[in-house]
Amino acid sequence: MTLYILLETGRLRLRRFVPADADLLVELDADPEVMRYITYGQPTPRSAYVETYLPRWFAIYEAQPGLGYFAAESRDTGEFLGWFHLRDDRIEPEYVELGYRLQRSAWGHGYATEGARALLAHGFNGLGLARISARTLLGNLASQHVMEKCGLRRVGEFVYAQDVIGGRSEEERAAVKYAITRPISLVRARRVSMTLAAAPVWPHSRSFASSCSSRMRVRW
Repeated sequence: MTLYILLETGRLRLRRFVPADADLLVELDADPEVMRYITYGQPTPRSAYVETYLPRWFAIYEAQPGLGYFAAESRDTGEFLGWFHLRDDRIEPEYVELGYRLQRSAWGHGYATEGARALLAHGFNGLGLARISARTLLGNLASQHVMEKCGLRRVGEFVYAQDVIGGRSEEERAAVKYAITRPISLVRARRVSMTLAAAPVWPHSRSFASSCSSRMRVRW
């Protein structure tokens, strides 16, 4: 089996998913705390990943290279930590949306911020995007903190439709939107632009995310 590595950071490797990852995704979603602000703690059936989500993600890889859902692994151990996505914004299709979901054991170690910053750099420098958005429920303060650490700014509040997040009250479906436009403070991430065999010796490649001033001017 071959793996397509999108990018690497100091501690993370982001790669495309493969069919064999279904069980990892099911295990991730089986933790009620992980799913607390997504499905109110409900797990995702394996059939949903096998029949719907993974095929949809594979189609994104083919149709929109550089976008999609990417498994996050520890570079040191290869452990699956969760995933990040950079995909078309389902609410505002003219933009691209950032998202992430990590195992509870990976919380509190800065992985969400590290991976999100790398994807923002990839989106702006590698793909030439002009704006990237992100959303979360109003009560998910930890996720909002990650967005703010990455330079995104809160631009509004809204209520998710019931068919998007479930049949809960409007108060429980209340959410916030964040966004960022270029330029951003970039992280160093090694972009691997080739398809690699599983467990290879990782090649050296030049950084695609150059350093820039941490002073940002963001337009909304």
